[in-house]
Amino acid sequence: MIFVRILFRLCVLIGGVLLASYLVPGITWGNWDAPLKVALVLAVLNIFIKPLALIVTLPVNVVTLGLFTLVINAALFWTAGRLVDGFNLSGFWPAFTGGIVISVVSLSLNWLAKKPKG
Repeated sequence: MIFVRILFRLCVLIGGVLLASYLVPGITWGNWDAPLKVALVLAVLNIFIKPLALIVTLPVNVVTLGLFTLVINAALFWTAGRLVDGFNLSGFWPAFTGGIVISVVSLSLNWLAKKPKG
């Protein structure tokens, strides 16, 4: 059951990366495997780096009422894009906007797939 949930979340992340690259100017990729690799790298970064980044930036996050999390998402997306050949982000703003698109897609689809209680 846990494997299916992980696979679903990875597919959602892939869909978010593809949608972000379609909607946001400045996000381009060459091969079809580039968005898949970015999603995998982003998943690993979200598992290991994001919790540490959230703890380190907690005071800033509190002051900005959580909006600094968007900057963290942009930084992780930009890092994932830099680590994968064939995937290009032309700057901070495409990474920031792409991070928002990916977050909205992930939040929406994970909420829709949530098991009802009872």
